[in-house]
Amino acid sequence: MRPRLVVGLTGATGAVYATRLLGRARALGVETHLVATPAGVLNAHHELGLDRKGLEALADQAHAPGDVGACIASGSFATAAMVVAPCSMKTLAAIAHGLGDNLLTRAADVTLKERRRLLLMVRETPFNLAHLRNMTAVTEMGGIVFPPLPAFYLKPASIDELVDETVERVLALLQLQGAKPQAWTGL
Repeated sequence: MRPRLVVGLTGATGAVYATRLLGRARALGVETHLVATPAGVLNAHHELGLDRKGLEALADQAHAPGDVGACIASGSFATAAMVVAPCSMKTLAAIAHGLGDNLLTRAADVTLKERRRLLLMVRETPFNLAHLRNMTAVTEMGGIVFPPLPAFYLKPASIDELVDETVERVLALLQLQGAKPQAWTGL
């Protein structure tokens, strides 16, 4: 059976991370399940020119955020991991406080309760104390808070290279076979 990855897309800036993750996961033979919030779709349209249909075509299966009866809402549906890319502070707060109020936050809650990998690519700065406390709560529950910060020491030549390297690091942290982040080899 192919590994399954749940990808959540929220309204924070950085929709390109979700689209690149979906493409790279497909190339690695990973089955992808996408949940995009209305604000996430709006952002993907603004940043990438994608509508909901175009965005959903990038995944093996797409789920409506209101469909809390979808397969990914149950721990019995085995997944390798979940990533929220990008993750708004609203979604972070909902996950940190166990508010499974839509399919995205319910799937994240299921990921945590089943002790699977959950990675949140938080976007929005500066952080206030509520943001930091929510990140701490998610970390204490076993989640990984991963702001998509570029590794300039790798000397990227383009934004595409920055995004691609971040995606490879995410895939490696999710323990998906075939991820190839560049390793630091020293000076």
